Amino acid sequence: MRRTGRAAPRRADHARPPASGRRAGGVRADARAAFARLGLASGQRAGRLSGGQRAQLALTLGLAKRPELLILDEPVASLDPLARREFLRHLMEATVEHEISVVLSSHLISDLERTCDYLILLADSRVRLAGPADRLLATHHRLTGPRRAAHRLPAGWHVVSARHTDRQSTYIVRTDAPVHDPAWTVTPLGLEDLVLAYLDGHAPENRRAVLEVRR
Repeated sequence: MRRTGRAAPRRADHARPPASGRRAGGVRADARAAFARLGLASGQRAGRLSGGQRAQLALTLGLAKRPELLILDEPVASLDPLARREFLRHLMEATVEHEISVVLSSHLISDLERTCDYLILLADSRVRLAGPADRLLATHHRLTGPRRAAHRLPAGWHVVSARHTDRQSTYIVRTDAPVHDPAWTVTPLGLEDLVLAYLDGHAPENRRAVLEVRR
């Protein structure tokens, strides 16, 4: 996944570009350009900035050191939608420009869908799902059809979630093979649907199947 850091930097009382170092000239130039883009003055107090500006400032200071890896934890959880979109846009531009990797921890699944290319899903302190996001979406399907017990499904289908009415069954399954059975209506999943299915499995046989896949 790709995820982002805390809103306000803890070691700086003012919005000042990072100090000198081996790459001081480039670092200061990057920071000043970013501050200008954000409309921040060099002596402006970070504590008086808006939540969105503080998040952008924290990201700017982190990027100014030109790291190979950024680890960011719930950076946009307290931001309004516009500030969140601007922060993520800045983050994605930086990953392309500086060729850095970002580990982003977030509960906002809609943001992950727009920014992340690799997903790791944790539940109860355990990894429930991991892999390239596009691959995970391509191998999970929602199936709707006449009521059918899970043990009657093909052996290669791993049940993630199951719901039943008197006449109808709805499964979310993981399979590498295409679904050809005309009895099923197959619909694609979004990332939020996929994550919620793993977090909210229903049938007991579903839980066993997920554990078998992980082994």
